[in-house]
Parts: sequence; structure tokens; C-alpha cells
Amino acid sequence: MPEYPVRKAQQEAQAPASEGELRISVISSVGMIPIKNATVTISYTGDPQPPLMTLTTNESGQTPPVNLPAPNVEYSLEPEQLVQPYSEYNIEVTAPGYEPVLVSGTEILPHVTAIQPISMVPVESETGEEEIFIPEHTLYGEYPPKIPEDEIKPMDESGEIVLSRVVIPEYVIVHDGVPSDPSAQNYYVRYKDYIKNVASCEIYATWPESAIYANVLVIMSFTLNRVYTEWYRNQGYDFTITSSTAYDQKWIHGRNIFENIDVLVDNIFANYLSRPGVRQPIFTSYCDGKRVTCSGLQQWGSKYLADEGYSAIEIIRYYYGNDMYINTATAISGIPSSCGVLLLAQQLKLPVYLYRIFFPIIFSATDFNMINK
Repeated sequence: MPEYPVRKAQQEAQAPASEGELRISVISSVGMIPIKNATVTISYTGDPQPPLMTLTTNESGQTPPVNLPAPNVEYSLEPEQLVQPYSEYNIEVTAPGYEPVLVSGTEILPHVTAIQPISMVPVESETGEEEIFIPEHTLYGEYPPKIPEDEIKPMDESGEIVLSRVVIPEYVIVHDGVPSDPSAQNYYVRYKDYIKNVASCEIYATWPESAIYANVLVIMSFTLNRVYTEWYRNQGYDFTITSSTAYDQKWIHGRNIFENIDVLVDNIFANYLSRPGVRQPIFTSYCDGKRVTCSGLQQWGSKYLADEGYSAIEIIRYYYGNDMYINTATAISGIPSSCGVLLLAQQLKLPVYLYRIFFPIIFSATDFNMINK
């Protein structure tokens, strides 16, 4: 088992004052089938030996929920705290017929349930043990600040590809690095899973519900603006969005999410933020509001406003103005509700592989079969 350094905050929080819950979900990377009787070993990230406990997954690929030590909740409610507000654990999973998986840095916050997804690759793939390292949370670690952008993108440039209306893609393609890094891996991620991951990276699940709601709305509108404007494809790239905080928002492959964020996103995933007379989702820039300031939502400020009783839309309007409102897109599975792009594809009669490259989110498998008819 590889060794990972003990972070300073872990050393300072030797006697956690609370507990958080952890549930682990194990599936096969082929067919997303739950894996029964997988062995799950939990240990401290900074001190992996001896293990804290060993669990076994049930028929649904789930472990029973377990309580684990976590720092006092106050550490995640005030930005000035020096102590890391979450505990970190190693999760090692083995199962017959599958390559082992090690996740280092699963974050446990007090009073909330963490959900750690594990995807296991069949042995015949010969990939070896997968090691996933979860870096520090964006509100605790140091990350590049967002490069400012206009909240409404110009749509009159020659040759620009945009959707005819706002739609929810089934998947987004996340480039795990800065846009210009060709060595960074691209991940196909379900849209809802992407939003849950980003929200778990960007804010603390211990915050008031209206603050979490407001931040998730901002994250979704930011993402859907990238989808609607085909921002990176119009620059010659083959992805939807990046994981770089300088260009987009933080996303971490394989990290855990939190149950309250999971439930909220499932309920509101089709929403985004609009202004009157503007078709595209608003590009809602945001920042932490302490180390970095910006003209958009300030994360710590949204938490304080929620403490004062502000609703999610009141928080949004506090930062973006009273003409901002919540809109709803049509949820789809890879097909836009307007068929204009598909009709154009049929008229042009270009090779199908070009559409697979340039429009993987817009077209479904059925659409690809229709294009050259």
C-alpha cells in the first residue's frame, strides 16, 4: 500500500470532537453492476496501519453506514479556522475478479453522510490497482483563482456552434487539467454526478440548506453555459469543461460526495439561472470571498446570508441582482428538444464519425443512425 503524507491539519486535530457517517457503494466499471461481497478496508489516511475496520458489501454493492471521527462542526462554519474541518480516510476495496481500488483522502464532515463511490475494473483489463488521491478541499487548500469572464457570451461570431435551446446533457466531458494540457485525461461524467462532485469540492455539506441550494444553482448555471455555448469546442477542444479552478470549477475524479448534496441535486438538476431576454444560462462566476474576491457569488458570504435567514433565490439576487431568476431546462438523454441541429446534420450528409467527435452530447446512438439516411 502506498504511503501518503500526514497533512498539518490532521496532526492538529488528534482528538476529533464529533462524528460523520460514511457509506460506500461498489459497482463494476462494465455495466455499472453492483458488486456483492467486496471487502472494504477503512483506515486513517495519515496512519493506514492498522485498519480501523473491514466491511463487506451487500447484494446492492453497499456497505452498512458507519460512524467515523470528525472534527468539531464549527471548523467548517468559519473560514478563519486553522484546523482542517474534515477527517480523511483511506478506502481500499478488493473483490474476486476485479482489480483492487485504493482511495486516499475520503473526506468525512461531522453530522452529515459521506458517500464514497467505487468503480472496479475486471481483472482481464490488466490495469492493476487503481489509486485515487483526493486533494484538499478548495475552501481549505490553495488553488488558482478564476480568470474573469463575461457572464453572457457573444453569440454572433462566424461559425460558432450553439444549441437552439437550453438542454440538460446526459454526460459532460471533463478535461482533468488546464485546457491546453494535451496529457490531461478526459472523463465522460453523468451531468448530475458532475454537479454533485463539484459541489462537494467547492462548499461544505455542513452549511445551511439555502446556502447549499444557492451554490448548487450557481454551479449548474456555470456548467450549462459551457454546454449551451459549446465554449471549448468552439476553441477546437474535444471536451465540455475542465477541472481547473482558473478556468472552470473544481472536479476530482473518484472523490466522495455528501448525501444532502446528492438529494438536492437530484431534485433541482434541471434548473439554471437566467436574466430577462437572455437565452443562454448565465455564466455565474463565484469565489470563496475570503482569500479571493469576485463580482459574483462569494461562498462564505452565501453561508452567512443563509445564517441570517436568506432563501436561495435571495442569496442569488444579493450577488447577481434582482433581475436574476431560476429557469428550468428540458431534461433529455443526449437529444436537444429542438431538432434544428439534427436536421442540419441530415442535410449536410457528413460522415457519422465527425458528429461523434463534435457532437457527442447532442446526439444519441439513434441520432447517429439517422444522420446519413
